[in-house]
Amino acid sequence: MHSSTEKNSAGMWRGGLSSGAGKMEELSQALAGSFSVSQDLNSTAAPHPRLSQYKSKYSSLEQSERRRQLLELQKLKRLDYVNHARRLAEDDWTGMESEEEEEKKDDEEMDVDTGKELPKRYANQLMLSEWLIDVPSDLGQEWIVVVCPVGKRSLIVASQGLTSAYTKSGYCVNTFPSLLPGGNRRNSTTEKDYTILDCIYSEVNQTYYVLDVMCWRGHPFYDCQTDFRFYWLHSKLPEEEGLGEKTKRNPFKFVGLKNFPCTPESLCKVLSMDFPFEVDGLLFYHKQTHYSPGSTPLVGWLRPYMVSDVLGVAVPACPLTTKPEYAGYQLQQIIEHKKSKKEGIMGKLTPRVSENGHYELEHLSTPKLKSPPQSPNHPESLMEN
Repeated sequence: MHSSTEKNSAGMWRGGLSSGAGKMEELSQALAGSFSVSQDLNSTAAPHPRLSQYKSKYSSLEQSERRRQLLELQKLKRLDYVNHARRLAEDDWTGMESEEEEEKKDDEEMDVDTGKELPKRYANQLMLSEWLIDVPSDLGQEWIVVVCPVGKRSLIVASQGLTSAYTKSGYCVNTFPSLLPGGNRRNSTTEKDYTILDCIYSEVNQTYYVLDVMCWRGHPFYDCQTDFRFYWLHSKLPEEEGLGEKTKRNPFKFVGLKNFPCTPESLCKVLSMDFPFEVDGLLFYHKQTHYSPGSTPLVGWLRPYMVSDVLGVAVPACPLTTKPEYAGYQLQQIIEHKKSKKEGIMGKLTPRVSENGHYELEHLSTPKLKSPPQSPNHPESLMEN
């Protein structure tokens, strides 16, 4: 039997989604300017060129269908994450040379310009989100939301007495001691004592906000469900004394980001909260998804002001829900995708969009515009740092 609270919650979602659909139609008409996706190779609108093969295979399907198939696929797909985590921690890529040579050969056959090669080994190691386009019917029951600060996504590897921070592209931008397991010479007791985290770095607060955990003290968590990974993370972080403080042995603070249920009541409460950082957006995680490097429809992304229009939830009037100057252009990206599906004009969109059916977020942060773009026909990218 379902409680009256569950019934009321379900009713709110149905009513909200219905009204939300109407609002999206109105927004679609109001923002009827043309929309184009950048052809730049590093455009945030394009998928990462090294996405795993099984993801690209399903990328042309609807977002909701891709979610379903990926959840089924992860039950069957068992990767050697123990060895993968060890390679990242020890920077040991023995035996990988032949694979890289094969990739280089493929690039040459495809006439790809490899003149400006990026470091591949630490690239594309983070699980990236998509715009939350198709609202899940089980959002209130099977999803978790995390409020994210403005900052840079970082891959943190604490191993062999040193902590390294990598960008999503694989560049090592900093090395320092930390109180993470394996992160400094005093607490790195064994070679297997290493930690790998998904973080957002706030330069303003000199803090790494911990979003997710891939490995803790040598134990990989890639093939664990989101709800378990989050539980483990928030159980273990407080056990590391001094990790949340800035000291000589820990020059950057490490603070876990809280997660919340995705019911309408919870979302309204979250949007009314005060946070110790400038809020950038909301990441929606499916509870059952494993940590899978690359973009996935099982992690959705919205700006706080989008919750009302996209999810159809009545939100409180507060700073987080106030629409900024660039709101129209970001909402238009979602609306155009919905229109393309409804009108059957996917072929008219740029190849990158029509082939992949989603907009991958390579960067979380949105810069504040002093003035709106000059022309709605050429909205500049608002997702790049």
